[in-house]
Amino acid sequence: MRNIKAVFWKQIRDTLKNKTILIQFVMFPFMAFVMEQAVVMEEMPDHFFVNLFSSMYVGMAPLIVMSAILAEEKEDCTLKVLLMSDVKPIEYLTGTGGYVWSACMLGSCVLGLVGGYQGREFAAFLGIMAGGIAASLFVGAAIGTWSKNQMMATSIGVPVMMLFSFLPMLSMFNETVHKIAGIFYSEQVRILIDQMGQHGMEMKSFVVIFLNMAAALCCFVLAYRKCGLS
Repeated sequence: MRNIKAVFWKQIRDTLKNKTILIQFVMFPFMAFVMEQAVVMEEMPDHFFVNLFSSMYVGMAPLIVMSAILAEEKEDCTLKVLLMSDVKPIEYLTGTGGYVWSACMLGSCVLGLVGGYQGREFAAFLGIMAGGIAASLFVGAAIGTWSKNQMMATSIGVPVMMLFSFLPMLSMFNETVHKIAGIFYSEQVRILIDQMGQHGMEMKSFVVIFLNMAAALCCFVLAYRKCGLS
């Protein structure tokens, strides 16, 4: 636990020095706040921009940040030094993943407050976001582990990030895209958030998120075995 806490606080210190990573945590909450205040149109659904940016946030921030951290520390050999200092791979990944997840959940809290969610709706919103962020973390960890350096991580991560973050928006305007997007966790996050004001949520969405999470975890395990962290 001591090693996990040390890695956790190390990532916080590093992020405060890295504006590129820091902006990922605040960009979509800030955009949602601005759009909710600035754009008012008749017949627009409640919390439209918050719901839209929430699914995009899930598909972008955890994935990009996790892959960037892992790739950077592999390239700088910081990760190898940590592992040689009795920090086990699972401890490092738990500390780093826990930090990214916590930071993204803070952003999710801001999104929920901007959307005006309260009580059970606010708790449900955070629960949905927590599952989506966890799935995105595994995807980012797999990309960062597979990549030899930051350039490779960016080359792989950006297209994957665009797929997960923009499909939910495009699916709202195109039925074909909607059918394709349904197999991805970010789209199911959007659907679940839209369903919060209704009587119930579809179990299918939770199953899809879980399957995405399992597939991403398998990809990470394969990447770890192939490339290794030590």
